Amino acid sequence: MFDAAIETIFDFDKLDFDRPGKSLYQLAFIHDGDWASILVPLIVINGRKGPGTGVAVFGGTHGNEFEGQVAALRLAQELDPAEMSGRLILMPRLNPPACAAATRESPLDRGNMNRAFPGKPDGTVTYRIAHFVTNYIFPQVSVVLDIHAGGTKLRFPVLPAVLETSDVTLWNDAVNTVFLFDAPFVGVGSASLQSGTLTGHSAALGKVTIGGEFGYCRSVHLKGLRHAFEGALNVLRYHGNLPGEIRRVDPERRDPPIMIRAASAEEYVPAPFAGIFEPVLDVGEPVEKDQLLGRLHNFERFDRPAFEVRARHRGHVLMLVFEGPVQQGDWIYVIGEETSAPSNAAYALWKSMIAG
Repeated sequence: MFDAAIETIFDFDKLDFDRPGKSLYQLAFIHDGDWASILVPLIVINGRKGPGTGVAVFGGTHGNEFEGQVAALRLAQELDPAEMSGRLILMPRLNPPACAAATRESPLDRGNMNRAFPGKPDGTVTYRIAHFVTNYIFPQVSVVLDIHAGGTKLRFPVLPAVLETSDVTLWNDAVNTVFLFDAPFVGVGSASLQSGTLTGHSAALGKVTIGGEFGYCRSVHLKGLRHAFEGALNVLRYHGNLPGEIRRVDPERRDPPIMIRAASAEEYVPAPFAGIFEPVLDVGEPVEKDQLLGRLHNFERFDRPAFEVRARHRGHVLMLVFEGPVQQGDWIYVIGEETSAPSNAAYALWKSMIAG
C-alpha cells in the first residue's frame, strides 16, 4: 500500500534516498521543444529493520514490454517497509513516452533507452533519463534487475540472463542471483554485444546485474510475469532485504536451469529476403545441427519451394521470430549452446528450493 503522496521533483539533487519507509516521486524531465515535462515514476523503499543491500528494479526500458512494468509496480504496491531491510529502488516505467505508446523506442526522440547508457546530461530526453539512472540510481545499489520481453517481433523462453565477466566474485554472485528466478534456462551474454545497454553499463560498474526476457507480443505473459515477480522477491530474500526462505517459482519442474550462451553476433541469424515465416519448432526445444526450424515463404515467387531455415549447430532454440511477416535482415532465430555448469553454490541454492 502507498501511505504517502507523490512528490514531483525538478531538482534531482533534492531527492531523499535515505528517508525511512516508502517514498513516491515523479521525476520531471523537460520535454524538448514543447511546453511540457516527461514525468518518470520512482519509488524508494528504505526498510525499517535497518541497513542492508541496495537493489534496483527497472521495467519499461522498452515501452512495448509490459512484464517488467507490472512486476516493478506490484513490488512497489505490495512490499511493506516494516518487514524490510536495506534499500529498494523501483522504476516501473523507465521510458514513459515509449510505454504510453506501447513502442520499443520513444516517439518523442526515437530514443532506444537500452542503447542510451551511460546517457548525456544535455541530450534528448531518453539520454537524460539514462544519465539520471547512471548518476543517481546506480550509486545507491549493488544489485540491478532490468526486466525485458520480446516486444512485438521476437519470442523467447522465460530467460533471465547474466553477462560474462572475468571478475570471479561478481560472476558467482550474479549466477547465484539469476538462479533465484527458477527458470528452465539462464542466458549467458557477452559484454561485447551490450554497448549502450542498461545491463551492460551496470555490470561494467561492478553491480550484480540480471537482465533477460520474460514474455513477448506486447502482452503480460502469465508465466513470464510469475518468474519476474517471484524471482525478484527471491532476490530480495537472498540479499537480505526480505525475511523468509527462497521459494520455488516453478515447483513442477524438477531439472535445474540450463545455462545457455549465444554470445556472438553471428548467432542472430537474419532473414535472407522478405517473406512469411512458418515455424516448425517451439522456443526452448533442443535441436541438432541442420535440423529444420521453419520455412520462409515468398508469396511473390510461389513457383519456388519455401526456403528452409535450418539450425547452424546443436543447442536449444533461444529465440524465434514471432510475427509472421519478416523483412530482409530481420532476425529469425538464435540457437544457444549449453555452456559451463553453474557454480556449486548456485546449484546448491536451487536444490535448497526443492528441499524447502
